[in-house]
Amino acid sequence: MTERRVLLVTGLSGAGKSTALKTLEDAGWEVVDNLPLTLLNRLLDAPAAPAGGDDRPFAMGIDSRTRGFDPQAIAERVRRLRDEGADADILFLDCAGAELQRRYSETRRRHPLAPDRPAEDGIARERELLDPVRRAADHLIDTTDSSANLLQQQIRALFAAGQAGTTLTILSFGYSRSVPRNADLVFDMRFLRNPHWVPALRPRTGLDPAVAAYVAGDPAYAESLTRIEELLGLLLPRYEGEGKSYVTVAFGCTGGKHRSVHIAETIAARLRERGFSPTIVHRDLALHVRDVTHGGDGMPIAGSG
Repeated sequence: MTERRVLLVTGLSGAGKSTALKTLEDAGWEVVDNLPLTLLNRLLDAPAAPAGGDDRPFAMGIDSRTRGFDPQAIAERVRRLRDEGADADILFLDCAGAELQRRYSETRRRHPLAPDRPAEDGIARERELLDPVRRAADHLIDTTDSSANLLQQQIRALFAAGQAGTTLTILSFGYSRSVPRNADLVFDMRFLRNPHWVPALRPRTGLDPAVAAYVAGDPAYAESLTRIEELLGLLLPRYEGEGKSYVTVAFGCTGGKHRSVHIAETIAARLRERGFSPTIVHRDLALHVRDVTHGGDGMPIAGSG
């Protein structure tokens, strides 16, 4: 008999559950969404798959719409499974109330707990309702500042990386669109000269050799990157030694298009030479305010323009 991995995916409505489940399905997980709680319990009580059977990891989406939803009972049920040695985790997707209100407003959807009232009433009620399962969660992702693409990257890093140890993400971002909430270490690169003020470089990105050369020509560039590399070389093994599942190192500039992108790529390359295996995410590289559209679950996704 083999132990089957089980993941319960839950969180606030509009925080990205549909995106998370779709990403897990694409990664080879078996996925079901919003089963009645009685059927959910039967699945959790089912014996492990026999040798040679379907032992794919299993993800179940549950939220306030689930029939018989009882967050306290769900949290306790998963806790008992873990105590019995089962490989069962809870992923909770959180999001700031103001951002959820914006998503509901722009998609013109009604909140499931407030069909005849303002969305903010349903959001507040749902946040209180889900508190027990949020506190019991093994993984918490805040999607307030995330695009659908970034959430997909995080889900893949957490549940489809296929590697042991700490999962390392190198993230570039623009301060104009806020500091990423999930970052563990943040480096402000705005002290380097800005390609934005060079007309020939402005429309290009930090992936362009000309932009990279311009940034690298700053007198503070070489020493600052060497010191950052040395600091990360010291800290990252310590994080892994403390059992931290994933670490996000973020590099920011004004718009997230030039300096931070180049620095993220450069530091990632240097860390690979040191034996690390970072995943690079450029949060704001293609995300322009005028091009933002929205997916089916309210998560913003980058436009094609």
